[in-house]
Amino acid sequence: PAVQALAARKGTIYAGGQFRTVTDASGTTTYQRHHIMSFDAVTGAMRPFAPRFNGPVWAIEPRGQAVFVGGAFTAVNGVPRQGLVKLNAVSGEVIRTFAPPFTTGGVTEVQMARGQLIVGGTFPAKLRAFDPATGRGNDYLNLAIAGSVAANAGDTEVYRFAISSDERRLVAVGNFTTVDGAERWRAFMLNLRRGEARLSAWSYPPLIRRCDSTFTTDYLRDVDFSPDGSYFVMVAAGSVPQEGGVGTDICDAAARFETAVTAPTQPTWINYTGGDTLHSVAVTGAAVYVQGHQRWLDNPDGDNTAGTGAVEREGIGAIDPTTGLALPWNPGKTRGIGGKDLLATPSGLWVASDGALFNGERRARIAFCPL
Repeated sequence: PAVQALAARKGTIYAGGQFRTVTDASGTTTYQRHHIMSFDAVTGAMRPFAPRFNGPVWAIEPRGQAVFVGGAFTAVNGVPRQGLVKLNAVSGEVIRTFAPPFTTGGVTEVQMARGQLIVGGTFPAKLRAFDPATGRGNDYLNLAIAGSVAANAGDTEVYRFAISSDERRLVAVGNFTTVDGAERWRAFMLNLRRGEARLSAWSYPPLIRRCDSTFTTDYLRDVDFSPDGSYFVMVAAGSVPQEGGVGTDICDAAARFETAVTAPTQPTWINYTGGDTLHSVAVTGAAVYVQGHQRWLDNPDGDNTAGTGAVEREGIGAIDPTTGLALPWNPGKTRGIGGKDLLATPSGLWVASDGALFNGERRARIAFCPL
């Protein structure tokens, strides 16, 4: 079991992933919950929200009285829905007037911007804008996303994306090599205009290179913008960089890019784990929070070892946004495969994972850190 997605709405936290039962905060009562649940953000009390998904949940976007949910499912409450559904935020009932047109593929990211529901995944378009009322696709975002970074990389996919707080930029990561015929390996940026989204000139050519792993060729795992939108941070898997790649290649690392620099020759900084995957990132004004199954940060010389200057940061860590070096914050958590989502809120940081321990205490799959 694992929690893979978190979202907040009016004092309620929604959590989705791969699970069938949930034990409450007191550890005394077990509830049946099919891949999604919600609970009070202060007390931890379970909400009655209990829709039945027949497959994992990967993305949650509350909006108004509804919750949009993406994942690898084909039915919700017995209603056919291929990877994307709109639910009543309180009852969990399927809102049937929202009916997306695609019948194959899954959804791994869902966010609202410019009045559009923007969705990414393995479905035919890979990245598309939908009417949030009807689910019909429209021409706001109409891009040809194609290619695969390697024969073993799986389906062409927009895996994750982030949208700046002013809703003017979108950065996507995944498995692709071209966008509208322009070469864009593993990442691209869009300019989100009022009437139409367009491909930005932003490009980072070193992303054409693979990391040392021959198995994890599709290595970018998550991206998030700073609160003011001036920069964004990507995190990655892929093992260590190949020879000569330290400083440019984003391999088992977190890397900062400036939004306004459309042709960077290298990131502003890269923080390497030394051979362990980072799965998720959340950027606040004070820190860049990262998690995965890493053992260290500040480890450019490591190769499944602690190199010179490496600091222990088991499963989770925080990076100084300016220097790119690890901050002292070091709660530690079960490494497992590694947590797939972090949610920064005004009251603190919510951590979703597949682990049981956080800071030496039992916090199975969900932990909260006041900041």
